[in-house]
Amino acid sequence: MKRLIPFLLLLLGLPLLAAQPDYPLDAPAPDGRRPGGTISQDRPAPPLAPEENKDIRRERAYPEQPPTIPHTIAGYRIDTNSNKCLSCHSRANSAKVQAPMISITHYMDRDGQVLASVAPRRYFCVQCHVPQEDVKPLVGNSFEDIDSILKRDAAASKP
Repeated sequence: MKRLIPFLLLLLGLPLLAAQPDYPLDAPAPDGRRPGGTISQDRPAPPLAPEENKDIRRERAYPEQPPTIPHTIAGYRIDTNSNKCLSCHSRANSAKVQAPMISITHYMDRDGQVLASVAPRRYFCVQCHVPQEDVKPLVGNSFEDIDSILKRDAAASKP
């Protein structure tokens, strides 16, 4: 019983400790997607930028990078019952509409067995492939693709 009393007091005191934040609630919010304001303010989200609709293939920055979607997919239905992407990019339709066919790897199960239709794990395209928006980046980026690094290193090693 003597051990139980300190334990109960501790349990009763925990909510009081948790209720005291060690930062001011009116601290400035970090500038990012919603600049300005304070942490406690509820600010409206900025409007979404329109998707690019250029139909130009983008260069990939690294091997095995999923290609980006070069056109708008607004209104496309992609769920367990239908996939609008496959109306153009499937093996059967790509030649008719001159769209790139999805990779043959999308027709393989996880054991490498080739299937007659798109593998269920590859069916939801926007898990990996994303449309692009013409926006200013939120944070700086110093990413260099491998070709740039190799060229720079080769130039630096020449006598």
